[in-house]
Amino acid sequence: MKVAAIGTGNMGAGFAQLLAGANHEVTIGSRDPAKAAELVERVGKNVVGGGIAAAVKPADVIILALPYGVISDALKDAGDLTGKVLVDISNPVTADFKGLVVGHTNSAAEEIQVLAPTAKVVKGFNTIFAQLLSHETRNGKTLQVFLAADDSTAKDTVTTLAKSLAFEPVDAGPLSNSRFIEPIGEMNIHFGFFLGWSPTGAPSWVRV
Repeated sequence: MKVAAIGTGNMGAGFAQLLAGANHEVTIGSRDPAKAAELVERVGKNVVGGGIAAAVKPADVIILALPYGVISDALKDAGDLTGKVLVDISNPVTADFKGLVVGHTNSAAEEIQVLAPTAKVVKGFNTIFAQLLSHETRNGKTLQVFLAADDSTAKDTVTTLAKSLAFEPVDAGPLSNSRFIEPIGEMNIHFGFFLGWSPTGAPSWVRV
């Protein structure tokens, strides 16, 4: 699968490593192409990097591995997104990470769909810390990712992608359900950073 990882922080770097290790064709995009080039050197195989528009152009799936507050600018730099699958992994957190700036009657994912109306937005991976992207740190456990989208084909594509990365995708319904998924991500942040767990936990829905 041709996948672009937009962002060179912990999440962008983690996804680039994971995707390349699963033999996907990976492009890394950044507003600072030098940072993308540096990350390419670290990742190595199956990866090229550059500006955001250059990374997006060949990709079928684009992972927005960016803080919510800068996604709008990144989308402006991305160029034509018609038909592209955008995976929003963000949690729209406040500056102190203790609350949400969007929630309950709207969501980051829905805002992104408005900003990129010709793309197909899928919410997912926002409950996974960067530290748990690598297979080694998961200690043999299969972590769930909750996927919400209005386009069934886009959701199927991200479902396949998640499986290839050894996650368990869970169909979380329409994109509007991101209003509920994002607070789950915020609760996970509280467990990880304010309640003593460290960023090594992830929520899981259990059927009995």
